[in-house]
Amino acid sequence: MNRMAAVPTLQERVTLPLLPLGVGLLGAAILAGLLLGPARIGADGLLAVLAHWLGAPLPPEHARDAAVIGVIRAPRVLLAALVGAGLGAAGATMQGLFRNPLADPALIGVSSGAALAAVAAIVLAGPAFGASAGLFGLWLLPIAAFIGGLGATLVMARLGRVGGAAPVATLLLAGVAVNALAGAITGLLIFMADDRQVRDITFWTLGSLAGARWQHLPVILLLVGLPSLLLCALARPLNALLLGESEAYHLGVSVEALKRSAILLAAISVAAGVAFTGLIGFVGLVVPHVVRLVFGTDHRIVLPGAALLGAALLVLADLAARSLASPAELPVGVITALIGAPFFLWLLRQSGSGNGA
Repeated sequence: MNRMAAVPTLQERVTLPLLPLGVGLLGAAILAGLLLGPARIGADGLLAVLAHWLGAPLPPEHARDAAVIGVIRAPRVLLAALVGAGLGAAGATMQGLFRNPLADPALIGVSSGAALAAVAAIVLAGPAFGASAGLFGLWLLPIAAFIGGLGATLVMARLGRVGGAAPVATLLLAGVAVNALAGAITGLLIFMADDRQVRDITFWTLGSLAGARWQHLPVILLLVGLPSLLLCALARPLNALLLGESEAYHLGVSVEALKRSAILLAAISVAAGVAFTGLIGFVGLVVPHVVRLVFGTDHRIVLPGAALLGAALLVLADLAARSLASPAELPVGVITALIGAPFFLWLLRQSGSGNGA
């Protein structure tokens, strides 16, 4: 039976070569992110900067291009690609794990936990740490958000266990409870904040990649890129889980171990991403469903496809965020919400139509 399940279907043989299209789309999005924006850069400027990074002398007329690309755009585009890939892969994993196309990483409490810790850091860091808070520099808020997101997910997973198992319905209810509690405490902290802190909180919760720095990227690559690759390795057991937990167990899948691995890896990836960008919604919901609608339900296609499309979408959303209202900058979470909310409503309508049939 396992050998039969490993034989690719006609749809799998057709869709598997389409993954390079995702690589091409991501490459085009990265190129657009480097070239376009309030300060336009020509292809010759980009080539001159790339050659300079490889050791060639930089022509004086491209000094501005080197500053714009090297200091601002390149780390920002790479951060967007990594975080978008993590959100896309985590969303596809959650939809497969809960067997629900409306699932997203927020269900496991990671976003609300990260928001709670970030708000606590903004409101309490100054009074609690005084001058020593400055020693953390750019790292205080990301560290707090990462710990908060991961901690909330671990609490959800512990509350969702019944005996030695973690039923999907119980996990969902535990996630709802953790999200509600984290939201209530976050609201209390916002009530305690002063005007400046409220502005900082609002800016963080709307999402932005303006704080991208080169020194952040190795951490993001480790905590977002690596878990995203490991999530893609869960494709076959997630395919078996589509048949049901009992059927997956009889096919040799350790269902409870799969749940633990999937939730932990998704939590690490999403918590690390939002720690550096703030809350960015709908990428984990919309992207996996688009891939599933176009390419089918095989997670060997859905997981890497969602990672690639999520990366491309967030790079382009960030390009729109810094271009549409120039010289001001829109929060990237607003752009993704404007894309995702109508699609989410369409999903609900389709789901309701299906139930009515």
